[in-house]
Amino acid sequence: MTRNDRTTPRTARVLGSLLLVAAAGAFTLGAAPAPPEAPVTPLNQVVPAPASVTPGGAPYRLTRATAVRVDGSAEVRRVGGYLAGILRPSTGYPLPLTEHGAGGIRLHLEKGDFGAEGYRLRSGPTGVTLTASAPAGLFHGVQTLRQLLPAAVEKKTVQHQDWRIAGGTVEDRPRYAYRGAMLDVSRHFFTVAQVERYIDELALYKVDELHLHLSDDQGWRIAINSWPRLAGYGGASEVGGGKGGFYTQAEYRHLVSYAAARYVEVVPEIDMPGHTNAALASYAKLNCDGVAPPRYTGTEVGFSSLCVSKDVTYTFVDDVIRELAALTPGRYLHIGGDEAHSTSHADYVTFMDRVQPIVAKYGKKIIGWHQLTGAHPVKGALAQYWGLDSTSAAEKEQVAQAARNGTGLILSPADRVYLDMKYTKDTPLGLSWAGLVEVRRSYDWDPGAYLAGVPASAVRGVEAPLWSETLKSSADIDYMAFPRLPGAAELGWSPAATHDWDTYKVRLAAQGPRWDALGIGYYHSPQVPWPSG
Repeated sequence: MTRNDRTTPRTARVLGSLLLVAAAGAFTLGAAPAPPEAPVTPLNQVVPAPASVTPGGAPYRLTRATAVRVDGSAEVRRVGGYLAGILRPSTGYPLPLTEHGAGGIRLHLEKGDFGAEGYRLRSGPTGVTLTASAPAGLFHGVQTLRQLLPAAVEKKTVQHQDWRIAGGTVEDRPRYAYRGAMLDVSRHFFTVAQVERYIDELALYKVDELHLHLSDDQGWRIAINSWPRLAGYGGASEVGGGKGGFYTQAEYRHLVSYAAARYVEVVPEIDMPGHTNAALASYAKLNCDGVAPPRYTGTEVGFSSLCVSKDVTYTFVDDVIRELAALTPGRYLHIGGDEAHSTSHADYVTFMDRVQPIVAKYGKKIIGWHQLTGAHPVKGALAQYWGLDSTSAAEKEQVAQAARNGTGLILSPADRVYLDMKYTKDTPLGLSWAGLVEVRRSYDWDPGAYLAGVPASAVRGVEAPLWSETLKSSADIDYMAFPRLPGAAELGWSPAATHDWDTYKVRLAAQGPRWDALGIGYYHSPQVPWPSG
């Protein structure tokens, strides 16, 4: 027997043992251990609070076999694709879209008492069904579904989590049709990508109106072909002397389309007759004396005015509104009208009387800041109230009288929902002219009863404006908007009966890990019991 003959059987035995060990290791590594069961988010722990919740039954668990079942329509398929796009990166599951099969997550349209934006979510051990009368309702239901899953679902890499959705039924629809947020892109310019990011943040909380403040003293932000210097010259500045910027018409159309895909309507604002220095600097003929002022990069207000007596002013307004209306498929066009301190009252009334029919001519409904109620609001106009708790009784009564006469109101009290107000005196960003606005103050008021003498039916909704005198980045936007924005969204969506700070602050606290997962840096208010760690 040779040496090789003697060692071959032993070598084979050793190699065989090693292969068995390796195979066992490969099996162990290839199949990740099942994640431990985590607590399931109760159906009533989402923001905004749902109208009705009936918990019960076993939860539904997402698995690799889960599919997203959709009706045949293109819009339902698009909502299903949006949902799958959120879930796939974090779960690692394929989540195919299908019109066949049973179980999984089903998105379904049917006639019912859901309204334009309501939905029903039913969850049980065999699946989750979202039902609505319109695609917007399904989309809002998807936002609820997101919040019922662990916060890690928002991450862009695979997370080993227990993906369960509590059993039971949610029946939900909004209190107000108008649930808005305003972004001031005039004081500081924000890019298309930055606005898209904000739209996505709004959609998570069922906000359906994005009011874009497109013009002010410091910058003109939308290209108008018939008046090209508005953007080219008037857009090349901002607070502090930065380079500014503007949206081409193609970029603006893209933003409108991006928002519409998330069931958010864009409301463009051209502020006038005041807040117009960028326009006056661009065209000398818009000034009463024919002399263009220099571009402005400060933060004072009330010093500028279009020339009310010149016919060219109304040619200018007509051209701007015509082009902007053609770019905007939404219902509304905002004409500003606030802080026109250098326009006499008589001139202000004259101006608004001439401008409102122009907006109507191009098929849009008018929104104006509440000073519009001191003129003659046309039928169907909405006035946006931005006063304070301490605003004079006479000014509030003027607004209330207009409401009693048929003018609808959007409520944006500055000392409640102006998101650019400092939280405390130590907040590094923001202003404080309306006061310090902590999270509880921002949430703890009732839009339906806020203004004395206003019929509840006149209140059409709530909007949270974010002015940008001190804001330069998406991180600045996030810090000032969160955690107050979700509260404003809840005031617009949820029934008045659900309004309670003590329960809300707990639901709000649970949003913190979700914002962490989304990369939203927020103010850690001491009024909110944020999760430790």
